[in-house]
Amino acid sequence: MKALSKNAIIGYPAGIITGITYGLNPLFAMPLMSNGAAIESILFFRYAFAVVLLGAFLLFTRQSFKIGARQACVLLVLGLLYTSSSIFLFQAYNYIPSGLATTLIFLFPVLVAIIMVFLKVVPSWPVWLAIAATFGGVLIMTQGSGGEAINPVGVMLSLGSALVYALFIVIINRSKAIAEISNTLLTFYALTVGALVFLGIIAFSDTEITAGIEGGAAWLNLVGLAILPTIVSTATLAVATRNIGATKASVLGVFEPITAIMIGTLMFGEPLTPNIVIGISIAIIAVTFMILVTKR
Repeated sequence: MKALSKNAIIGYPAGIITGITYGLNPLFAMPLMSNGAAIESILFFRYAFAVVLLGAFLLFTRQSFKIGARQACVLLVLGLLYTSSSIFLFQAYNYIPSGLATTLIFLFPVLVAIIMVFLKVVPSWPVWLAIAATFGGVLIMTQGSGGEAINPVGVMLSLGSALVYALFIVIINRSKAIAEISNTLLTFYALTVGALVFLGIIAFSDTEITAGIEGGAAWLNLVGLAILPTIVSTATLAVATRNIGATKASVLGVFEPITAIMIGTLMFGEPLTPNIVIGISIAIIAVTFMILVTKR
């Protein structure tokens, strides 16, 4: 059997890390929201802390912050897309369980594949098979809720988050303007846009910026949001997308709902049903199959 390429060795682990860290959103966000913190305040501090940490890293490693006008335009769009994805996801938490909301976002691989087809980049049959199998696995995971009614508003918000996240991935993969920008600098500017957007929302509303954010645990949750589901997930997403392509990177996002469901089970007491176990197993097998068969 032919060995995995250098790009695959870098890209596949990065994609897995992206899924796992993004799936940690509920772990840090739910305690803050349950204590009354406003969504815009949570997201502002999440992005602001991430920007400060990334900025310090860029200064420490003596990397240039310089970008051109075209690059700035693309990075602005990326920042707005990533910001929108966060807003839709966190708003969905108000209508449906956090694990389900994060699980529904996994529709984004299908959306990425469809967008790539319109761009005349048709995924190979193993990738389509992996998409179908992982999507089926996610659907099975969502059937363990005991038949309660699901609020359609929460579903639509989750789907909106999936769509803008898919566009974010495709632009990173296809834009030549930002091809030479490092993953760290790309992440820094995308998150800077988000921090400014949320600061503007807070400034033009009656929201008290620190309302509901009290005690050391709350600030630790904000730092956790800044580091894992923000800095790490965005940077590794860029690494994965550039090394193995947008479609394969998005399929590896299956680790996002798996992580969210495990967090719900271990931290929030949600039941681990047979459907969840079956769905997770199908998804992992499908991703493993894709990695072994597609080595380009």
